Amino acid sequence: MKRVSTVTVKKRIVTVFLFGLLIFSIIDIRLGYVQFIIGDKLVGQANDLWTRDIVFEPERGQILDTDGEVLADNVTAPSIVAVPRQISDPEETAEKLAGVLDVSKDKVLADITKNASSVNLRPEGIKISEKQELAIRTLNMDGIYLAKDSKRHYPNGEDLSHVLGFAGIDNQGLMGLELYYDDKLKGEEGSLSFYSDAKGRRLDSLADVYTPPEDGLNLKTTINSKVQTIIERELDLAVSKYSPDGALAIAVNPKTGGVLGMSSRPNFHPENYQEVDSNIFDRNLPIWSTYEPGSTFKIITLAAALEEAVVDLEEDEFNDDGSISVDGSELHCWKSGGHGNQTYLEVVQNSCNPGFVTLGQKLGEEKLFSYIDNFGFGEKTGIDLQGEGNGILFAEDQVGPVELATTAFGQGVSVTPIQQVMAVAASVNGGYLYEPYLAESWIDPKTNKIVETHEPNVKRKVISEETSEEVRYALESVVAQGTGRPAYVDGYRVGGKTGTAQKVGPDGNYMENNYVVSFIGFAPADDPEIVVYVAVDNPKNTVQFGGVVAAPIVGQIIGDSLQAMEVEPSAGGMDKEYLWPEEPKVEVPDLIGLTKEELAEYMTNLSIETSGEGEYIIDQAPAPGTKVEQGSKMRIYLSEKDR
Repeated sequence: MKRVSTVTVKKRIVTVFLFGLLIFSIIDIRLGYVQFIIGDKLVGQANDLWTRDIVFEPERGQILDTDGEVLADNVTAPSIVAVPRQISDPEETAEKLAGVLDVSKDKVLADITKNASSVNLRPEGIKISEKQELAIRTLNMDGIYLAKDSKRHYPNGEDLSHVLGFAGIDNQGLMGLELYYDDKLKGEEGSLSFYSDAKGRRLDSLADVYTPPEDGLNLKTTINSKVQTIIERELDLAVSKYSPDGALAIAVNPKTGGVLGMSSRPNFHPENYQEVDSNIFDRNLPIWSTYEPGSTFKIITLAAALEEAVVDLEEDEFNDDGSISVDGSELHCWKSGGHGNQTYLEVVQNSCNPGFVTLGQKLGEEKLFSYIDNFGFGEKTGIDLQGEGNGILFAEDQVGPVELATTAFGQGVSVTPIQQVMAVAASVNGGYLYEPYLAESWIDPKTNKIVETHEPNVKRKVISEETSEEVRYALESVVAQGTGRPAYVDGYRVGGKTGTAQKVGPDGNYMENNYVVSFIGFAPADDPEIVVYVAVDNPKNTVQFGGVVAAPIVGQIIGDSLQAMEVEPSAGGMDKEYLWPEEPKVEVPDLIGLTKEELAEYMTNLSIETSGEGEYIIDQAPAPGTKVEQGSKMRIYLSEKDR
């Protein structure tokens, strides 16, 4: 019998021990790796295998006007979620759902028998009506759930449609502010997780896990709903009266760049955007459209000429015979035969093209185009909306004497309405070019506290305060004594400029009898609170002049908006110069306290109507000091006693 030495035994024992220690170490390391390194991941994967999620959509943030009035809201509209493995009789369930959703049974059956943990019935089962919700609850079908959901509601209908935009079926912003600020408005999804076995059957012994959705932030805008309503009303009237190819209006606060109102025609209802041509809702005309500005662009030439001191409006004169020759080309004034001898203030009042050509020539190519650049033309303004245009300016190597001359009075260049508004705002607000904006602040919907505020952004200073004051004075004279008289507003100092631009056709040539007529105005002229721009594209059955069509619209918007904004009437403004057949308005006298006998001796060219009985006048309408058309009706209220 072979004997094993003690040394050999010891070696074998040590070998087995070391091998066992190695195996134990490997197992221990593996357990530690699983426990501490990938444990959370494995638990998550296991949890995913055992749980089923029903997604809960967050409430999209409201969009508000500057006073907190709701412009875009949410209304409850739940969505149907099916858990296929919990449906005991797919045929019967499909038939019932098809009846409620007004869709084919086969389509529903295909959805609810999918090999998936949960299924959304799209699109018919998304954001269903109250009637459909009640039917689903009444049927109480296994495996069919109603997930909390909502859809967008715009309480003001078509008003502000291009600015607000709209949200899609999945609450995603698709246009306007809804798209631009989608990340902040949409919020974060929540869910209801329940446990199920391998066959998808719900395990009632384990508690459900609910993760609440996080609602989106509320957006408070710079929009003044009162101003917006006035704009919408005036554009509707313009469309009814002139049947134009299009129309637009913008109102901004020149002291901040905040947009007070914006609209265009044609417009649409955001809740029914699928029913209109995409060309309508895709084109927010005030920021998208580009066209030759015409005479409204002369404000930039005027500001540049005054800043560079190349002209004295009161002292320097220009003789207009109806045209001016530039490098062999004849550039004509809008008035046949011209305006004759004028001061340059009258050149501005009369919107005289040849006069502005000379201002451009005095400035020269380099200076004029440097001011055009500084006023923001040729680049996007940076407004917080998608789809803004750049406009088109002459390339430096393409500018000759004729291009310089036509640019000086707004022909041959292409700009956007928002560029014009911000440039004119800069010319009258002391010389500061602001970036236009709509988002004023963001508000937490739970606490109602402001979490973020937008501060006005001054891009640069383009002219001095002294020059800005001269520009305001000149443009106030345009409204009081020049081509902008139809924009005159009694009680307020209004400045502005007309624009009449011939449209360029597809062939690159100017179209016959087809103009974009416009007017840009501001008030009060000594301390502007609002700048309003209106453009009407190809108005029908009228003389296509900005002073005839657009100026009265701007005057009405400014007058009503200033009252809505509670801006006090101005004093010390220029009196309107009336031209035949216009007649000056008359001031309503103060008749309160007079007797009927004294009234008979009171000379007035108003039509008097009486209410009540007695000898004394105790009240009247309109109020004393109001200016009205001659022959207007005035009502007085009588009583036996003098109040």
